[in-house]
Amino acid sequence: MLSVTTNTLTLKAFTSPFTDNNLFRLNPLPLRFFSSKPLLKPVSASLIPPPNSQQRRQQQVYQPFRPPPSPLPPQFRNLDTASRLEVLANRLGLWFEYAPLIPTLYQEGFPPPSVEESTGISGVEQNRLVVAAQVRDSLVESNTDPEVLAFFDTGGAELLYEIRLLSASQRAAAARFLVENNCDAKGAQDLARAMKDFPRRRGEIAREKFNYVLPGDCLSFMYYRQSKEHKNPSEERTSFLELALQAAESDEAKKLIERELQGEIEEKDEKEVKIEDRVHVPVVRLKIGEVSEATSVVVLPVCRGEEKEKGISEAPFECRSEGEFGVVAAEKGWNRWVVLPGWEPVVGLGNGGVVVSFSDARVLPWRVNRWYKEEAILVVADRSRKAVEVDEGFYLVQLEDGELKVERGLALKERGVEESLGTVVLVVRPPKEEIDDQLSDDDWE
Repeated sequence: MLSVTTNTLTLKAFTSPFTDNNLFRLNPLPLRFFSSKPLLKPVSASLIPPPNSQQRRQQQVYQPFRPPPSPLPPQFRNLDTASRLEVLANRLGLWFEYAPLIPTLYQEGFPPPSVEESTGISGVEQNRLVVAAQVRDSLVESNTDPEVLAFFDTGGAELLYEIRLLSASQRAAAARFLVENNCDAKGAQDLARAMKDFPRRRGEIAREKFNYVLPGDCLSFMYYRQSKEHKNPSEERTSFLELALQAAESDEAKKLIERELQGEIEEKDEKEVKIEDRVHVPVVRLKIGEVSEATSVVVLPVCRGEEKEKGISEAPFECRSEGEFGVVAAEKGWNRWVVLPGWEPVVGLGNGGVVVSFSDARVLPWRVNRWYKEEAILVVADRSRKAVEVDEGFYLVQLEDGELKVERGLALKERGVEESLGTVVLVVRPPKEEIDDQLSDDDWE
């Protein structure tokens, strides 16, 4: 076995006999080791606070977390899950009081089918209750009259749900109108739709006679527009005008509708009417979903602009509706058709109506070069009126190079053209999200 021994070195003090009389020093000096590094002295420093230290100190004060106020009424805040389900199942309280219980169950992992199974409230009704309660809360925040709010305490969820898409100020006005007129859910739905649709109807006939701020005028204008979709006179037109008069709130709107009902609207004197007012070709943009919401529609044959005069002449001239279901029957088969809302210009078309589709709007007598290269258009023409009679009218013609184009009557008369392919009654632009680019009359040359 290998063993290792370690010796420890011991240092002893040493004295010289030549420098000291004593042979041995009783108290030898201790051995000291000197380091090359300087000794560090403790340093103390005091922070000089900035002038606004007191403000910073106030800003940095700890703020404890404060949870948002509970949406639940006080009587329901301390209930467990089973108690909440019991409240919903037995409808214990007003609808807007127990409606906030539904989202709390969702947060605890209950899907709508489970809530329906436990409470008997269907998924559709759950959504209606939650949304209607939020609408009611916005009415409370808008300082709505308590008497108006009290109207919705019983069975008001269906009414308030229909006005959910309106702004806060519109909701308050709509709620007042619903209470004053004792409207049902269908009436609330029509009112909300009319108030949302009114700003989109800029440029339409008689719109300036209705006040946008008044919910009744918005609803009245919707009925007034629908009356224009029917022939004059007719029972349908009179019925819509009566509804419009009943809903109107402003005196100006009421006077207009009363004159329509009494047939006292007099035509303006031809000598006093400007050319722009006497001849007007509407250029409208089709709204998304407008066809499905229209009370009446018109079905017309369509031909492409590239088919030229041959396509227009070959399109069915006579189309009619037959039977109780209004089945559209044409004199001959055709491949392309379009369904348009029952606007006044197209409703008045008899036999001979046709639609020509163009890839862009360069065929129009367009003065401002804005959108004519960007989107397709539909030109609605009346083939039963081919004679070029009015200087300010617009007509569909085929030029010498074979291309179809819309020309003004005066330009055609100057070239000696007396007959066209049809009189233009409407120009339709495609649906688009941006709807604030409605054309004005000044855009036509």
